[in-house]
Amino acid sequence: MLRTERRGDVLALSLDRPDRLNAAPPALFDAIGAALAERGDARAVLIAGEGRAFCSGADISGGDVGPDTVHRALVAHYNPVMLALADLPIPVVSAVRGAAAGIGCSLALAADFCVASESAYFLHAFVNIGMVPDGGASWMLPRLIGRARAAEMMMLGERVGAAKALDWGMIHKVVADDALDAEAWALAERLAAGPSVALGLMRRALHAGFDSDYAAALAREAQDQRSARATLDGEEGGRAFFEKRPPRFLGR
Repeated sequence: MLRTERRGDVLALSLDRPDRLNAAPPALFDAIGAALAERGDARAVLIAGEGRAFCSGADISGGDVGPDTVHRALVAHYNPVMLALADLPIPVVSAVRGAAAGIGCSLALAADFCVASESAYFLHAFVNIGMVPDGGASWMLPRLIGRARAAEMMMLGERVGAAKALDWGMIHKVVADDALDAEAWALAERLAAGPSVALGLMRRALHAGFDSDYAAALAREAQDQRSARATLDGEEGGRAFFEKRPPRFLGR
C-alpha cells in the first residue's frame, strides 16, 4: 500500500494502489505517518504515486461515508499526517502525475515543492457530492493562490490542470510526463544536500509567517538566524564563503 525507499539522504514514499488510482484509505495515511516518524537521519522527503495517478482521494473502507465515519477518519487518521508534514523539520517534494484529487490534492500541495507532469491535474470536487474540501484545503488554497481562485477551485469543483496550476503559483514546476521522476528526485537530492537545520527553520517560518505580524516575523528571523549560525553547516557556510568554494553541508 505504501512503498518506501531510502536513496542517499532522501526518503521516498510512494502510494502503491495503482488499480485504485492510489485512493487512500485511512491505513495508507497511517503508514505515511509512521514512515515520517521513523525517517531516521533522512534530510528530505519525496512523495509520489505509482501508476497513472498521484492520489484520487480518500477511500473510506467498507463504503460507509456517514458523517460520523468521515469525521472519525479525518480526526484520527488523515489530519494527524497533514500536521506531521507541516511540522517536519526537513524539506518535502511531491511528484504529481495524473490526478491529485481530494485529500490527494491536499497531500500534494502540502509539500514545499510540488513538481507536476503535463498530465497532472488538481481537483477538489466535493461540491458535486454536497461535501467540503479537507486535508487543510481551506487553509492552504487561499494562501497559495488567493481567495478568489480558492473559491473557484472549491466552490465550482473543476479540474485545475498543471499549466494553470503553475500560472496560479500553486505548484513549483511542470515537466514532461517522462521527465517527472528524474526532476523530482534531482530536486529532493538537491534539498537533501543543503543545510538541513536552516531549511527546516525556513519551512517553519513560512508556515508561521501566514499568521504572524511583521514584528513577530522579524523577531523569529533573528532567533532563527542565531540558531542556524550556531550549526556546523552555518560554520561551514561561513568558511566556504570566505574561502571562495562551494560549501559541503552535513545536515547538522
